[in-house]
Amino acid sequence: VQLVESGGGLVRPGGSLRLSCAASGSIFSINAMGWYRQAPGKQRELVATITSGGSTNYADSVKGRFTISRDNAKNTVYLQMNSLKPEDTAVYSCNAGVVTLYNLYSRKVDNYWGQGTQVTVSS
Repeated sequence: VQLVESGGGLVRPGGSLRLSCAASGSIFSINAMGWYRQAPGKQRELVATITSGGSTNYADSVKGRFTISRDNAKNTVYLQMNSLKPEDTAVYSCNAGVVTLYNLYSRKVDNYWGQGTQVTVSS
């Protein structure tokens, strides 16, 4: 299973970016998907998560500015980031809880991560 992120880049404060993360491989189903970020010198932190049914959860620091969504048919999760601030600068990584075809009968969920995409908010 591979998770590939795209959409990062350099943006001015107040601007917007949309991140995408597509999962591929021997996937039977995907449970929760999420976005995490890690700024230089800091620990990785949760940004937002979304269940297979569409329930969402956000870090307080991004509520009202970021929106997580997913397309289950495409095994893809998105993060729309608006009103970006310099403190949003970080490497953003996606995460997915996947039931692979190899675990079809046990329904064992394995955790997968993308490689990360850099988001820089600067004037």
